[in-house]
Amino acid sequence: MARILAIDFGKKRTGLAVTDELQIIASGLTTVNTPELLGFLKTYTAKEKVELFVVGEPKQMNNTASESEVLITPFLQKLVKQFPDIPVVRVDERFTSKMAFQSMIDGGLKKSQRKNKALVDEISATLILQSYLASK
Repeated sequence: MARILAIDFGKKRTGLAVTDELQIIASGLTTVNTPELLGFLKTYTAKEKVELFVVGEPKQMNNTASESEVLITPFLQKLVKQFPDIPVVRVDERFTSKMAFQSMIDGGLKKSQRKNKALVDEISATLILQSYLASK
């Protein structure tokens, strides 16, 4: 089996999470500066077999696309072009940032550590991936 890689796309930073090879456990991978994302993914997929990208889909409370979807659409087009053999699945990412922040509090992280937005992005990607795995 191959890994599943989740992407919490952001304007400045993008959080990444990945499964183990058996696709049982979702773990935070890293946070990448968004302009460097495709290069990072190219390097990562050269080292690790990835069978699926799970990309967060930001929605409003009324289930319509959020404003940030206009930033994600061009990225998705590039992703599909760069990795034509790896399918892309979208997963609703509503509340993942709030859940990530709460998990940091629950995990006992100090206030100064909770200000680390890169960590919030990575945890959000992990939550997106866990959501996908639970739905399978």
